[in-house]
Amino acid sequence: MRIQRIAIALTVINLLILITAMSRIGSAATTQTVPMLRGRGLEIVDDRGKVRAQIIVLPVDTAAKTARGQNYPETVLFRLIDPNGRPGVKIGTSVDGSGMSLAGDSERRDWNGVQILAESAGTSVKLTNKNGRKQIITP
Repeated sequence: MRIQRIAIALTVINLLILITAMSRIGSAATTQTVPMLRGRGLEIVDDRGKVRAQIIVLPVDTAAKTARGQNYPETVLFRLIDPNGRPGVKIGTSVDGSGMSLAGDSERRDWNGVQILAESAGTSVKLTNKNGRKQIITP
């Protein structure tokens, strides 16, 4: 009789554990919208694990200098990367201004595309052909 009571008690406990586990599975499957995603960067990868898009904050770079001899300031950068690992679209901004680069054929080593810059020194649009011919448009 005592073994029978223990078996019934264990069966009831197992049933309660099963019901609790099943109720949690149902609530986890419910889609919820998170009001805000916060982080220091974001990378989106393809099915092979290669990075295809990035949003990153680059710190001040004291090792590299700008054309005017100044340190590169903190920059927020958005990149869309092609299957070859080369950025096709780059959009960046810092305290010095903003820029956008749209690259052409990523299979070639010679860069071609469009650069749009809006800096404190002025604005420009730079067009580069596959053959290396450049045209700079300024106001």
